[in-house]
Amino acid sequence: MASDGQARLVARRRRPTAASGDPRADVDAIVRDLHALVAEAGLSLDAVESIGLSVPGPFDPQQGVLLKPPNLPGWNGVPIQAWMTSALGRPIAIDNDANAAALAEWRFGAGQGVHHMVYLTMSTGVGAGLVLDGRLYRGARGNAGEFGHIAVEPDGEHCACGMRGCLEAYVGGAAWTRRLRVVSPPTSAVIALAGGRQHITPEHLVAAAQRSDHFALTEFDRFNAYLARGVAAVAFALAPEMIVLGTIPTAAGERLCFEPLRQLVAEKLWPEISEGLRIVPAGLGDELADYAGVCVALEAPA
Repeated sequence: MASDGQARLVARRRRPTAASGDPRADVDAIVRDLHALVAEAGLSLDAVESIGLSVPGPFDPQQGVLLKPPNLPGWNGVPIQAWMTSALGRPIAIDNDANAAALAEWRFGAGQGVHHMVYLTMSTGVGAGLVLDGRLYRGARGNAGEFGHIAVEPDGEHCACGMRGCLEAYVGGAAWTRRLRVVSPPTSAVIALAGGRQHITPEHLVAAAQRSDHFALTEFDRFNAYLARGVAAVAFALAPEMIVLGTIPTAAGERLCFEPLRQLVAEKLWPEISEGLRIVPAGLGDELADYAGVCVALEAPA
């Protein structure tokens, strides 16, 4: 996505992540996309002041290196900042994708005017970005907010990170997709909507649940129960004013996710923590990823 000095979107390009297992080839593809995007905006790279890139964690912001993100096979110790800078010759600002999305929702979306906000995403995995006292909090070595890997089930399901029982193993998009392709019964609308068991994604479950499919509704009960455990842990640890949920919960909406989730979370918290806590959907919709990149560029040192 390209934006002007007032953070207005002027061009955008989107494609699915298709990690090849060859990080250099994947970065080269990103560079080609960026060249095409700049040309589409009617600009040249010389006119670009800063490039913002959001990446999955864990990420070393001091070295600009990706440290074996669970959902990018082969990306272990990838010096993405050096590669991108060399290829583009422009300043490159990089941050964890959940941090970037948190900044976007705080500056331009649901979190405007809030001083203590947590953003949680459940796309491929589960990540979080923290805005505390009106500032992005990165923690030691830049890896704060990895709430996808708090344990919600002792000795539970295997997680892509190598541990067991992580929140991501129960509500992350990739883990849930794998589960649904195994446990969806032939009578469920989920399979029909997906056009076959091997094509099922959480989006098909959302669509089936909106049609009151019994299996889909039962799966959402399970999803909400595990998500509530994670959200309650976040609330006890940080006592935020607002928790913003993106991706799957936002797509599911109030009836399927937010209404039951708020009740489940309230039951797990002290009143002193739950009173005033707002659990809301992300506000930027399809433009969240675009504004995430913009916010990384805006946060870059002058």
